[in-house]
Amino acid sequence: MSCRPVLAVFLCLSFSLGLAACAAGPAEVVRTMEQVEERAAAAGLGAGGRPVGEPWSRSPVYGAGGMAATAQPLASQVAIDVLKAGGSAVDAAIAANAALGLMEPTGNGIGGDIFFIIWDPQTKQLYGYNGSGRAPRGRSLDELKARIAGLKAAGAVPEDLEGIPSHGSLPVTVPGTVDGWFAAHDRFGRLPMAEVLAPAVRYAREGFPVSPVIAYYFQRNLAGFESRAAMIEEFDNARATYFAGGAPQAGELFRNPDLANTLETLGREGRDAFYRGELARTMDAYFKRIGGDLRYEDFASHRGEWVEPGHVEYRGYDVFELPPNGQGFAALQMLNILRNVDLAQWPRASAEVFHYLVEAKRLAFEDVARYYADPAVADVPLAGLLAEDYGRERFALIDPARATAAFGPGEPRLESDGDTTYLTVADGDGMMVSMIQSNYRGMGTGLVADGLGFMFQDRGELFSLDPAHPNAYAPGKRPFHTIIPAFVMKDGEPWLSFGLMGGSMQPQGHVQVLVNLIDYGMNVQEAGDAARFNHDGGRHPTGVHGDPLGTLAVEPGVPAVTIERLEAMGHRVEVIEDGVRFGGYQAIMRLPNGAYAGATEKRKDGTVAAY
Repeated sequence: MSCRPVLAVFLCLSFSLGLAACAAGPAEVVRTMEQVEERAAAAGLGAGGRPVGEPWSRSPVYGAGGMAATAQPLASQVAIDVLKAGGSAVDAAIAANAALGLMEPTGNGIGGDIFFIIWDPQTKQLYGYNGSGRAPRGRSLDELKARIAGLKAAGAVPEDLEGIPSHGSLPVTVPGTVDGWFAAHDRFGRLPMAEVLAPAVRYAREGFPVSPVIAYYFQRNLAGFESRAAMIEEFDNARATYFAGGAPQAGELFRNPDLANTLETLGREGRDAFYRGELARTMDAYFKRIGGDLRYEDFASHRGEWVEPGHVEYRGYDVFELPPNGQGFAALQMLNILRNVDLAQWPRASAEVFHYLVEAKRLAFEDVARYYADPAVADVPLAGLLAEDYGRERFALIDPARATAAFGPGEPRLESDGDTTYLTVADGDGMMVSMIQSNYRGMGTGLVADGLGFMFQDRGELFSLDPAHPNAYAPGKRPFHTIIPAFVMKDGEPWLSFGLMGGSMQPQGHVQVLVNLIDYGMNVQEAGDAARFNHDGGRHPTGVHGDPLGTLAVEPGVPAVTIERLEAMGHRVEVIEDGVRFGGYQAIMRLPNGAYAGATEKRKDGTVAAY
């Protein structure tokens, strides 16, 4: 059953409100539909018309020679240039990611971790890579707790902080991105790495104009760093690298010569320069100087790993995600629950569809909080979490008429046998790369090693301090991870490489996009442009839990009648109009004739480039 006319009526309001938000200045929360309607009326002009497709969306991009979808237009063009120079989709993805670390440092960089799924047309296989780094090997849980207690006593962090501080050296883990680049390049690359990294080096030296959404996030990050200054042992390097004249503004030329030097070193000397060579020794000296715990030995011992993606079948499509320590299986668990109900019997914008999606998310995230952790250390019931009968068992807990006040984790069988940028690239030979990379919270810790031009991630904030929890902090352990690439196969052939950035929004965003595509027949661009929800609350893998019912944030395109019905069903709903909480989507779809259709996120600065 198609409900596209219904969506057109309900969702075109979203575009009008976007115009209002531009005129209103800083983003704000809209808490009632009356306020939403007042803003819409004040905006005056609404969306223009379109000869085809929905008026609230735009056309997908088509191409046959190659395609790239990233969160920054210049990075997409970098990827296309690499493809045209004879590079593989992997070469182009690395080149784009290096450019994004420069151009979008508010979400990623080589101080963070990386995950990817690659479709190789030669072997006709999917390859997954977990490029997450580990905690310092020389610091115990008790020592970490003592450091946190010292920060509380000094007033550097709030007394009521239950977890690991978000900034400074305590949440730092070994950056896994560079290792991931070289692992993928060794297997699937065609061009020399120096040539792959050359565009990012050139832009870092010569400068590039900052795009509007990234400028907005620069401003937010600077404010966040300044409000948490007491947590950050050293901020002068970060200020000189990113904020010498304050937060960069849209259109301002931004340069990072230190990062250019670092990338040149990687292109010349390879992976070991970062983990065993001069860059590793510089990072070791920096952490010793500021009193941090990461050491040369932590870098030297790091290796990511090739992993087998897990999958579930959803209405004839095989959806693949990477296993824990990431949260990709949460999306698969949601789909495993939702395949027990025919969502298409209702309009897409109906309360019934939102209700089932939200309750499936809440059920899946109960298991995320209970079981998801580093499988090298914890017993994670991987197969049991995705078992079809377990999905039916969890689905049976959903009351179709009312939000359940509180769910608990399930008991899947244990069998022996986890802020961000997402990008996807495809080449003319049929290789497709789904890649996601992040520093975790915003730009990261606030720490930039002397002369290296990148910020370290704060991914270790996601450890639990409860020694009995599977995700408990331990030396040399990988934390629970939020970043997840996705891939979909149809009848044994690649169909969709996609992802959606944004913390816990990612699994629920993956599912909403797939429901839009598979259940409601939207095209690849409409599936991302349509209004989303982001449910927040319940238990978390950190052991710092929220309200069991949580809060359902929705975008203004969700109709008033749906919100009223959801509230009557017991959901706590907020309408949020700034788009910040709802992720950043990119996708490339493989068409039956071998060409590609690409989509990018209107909530970001990005674009799709193709030829």
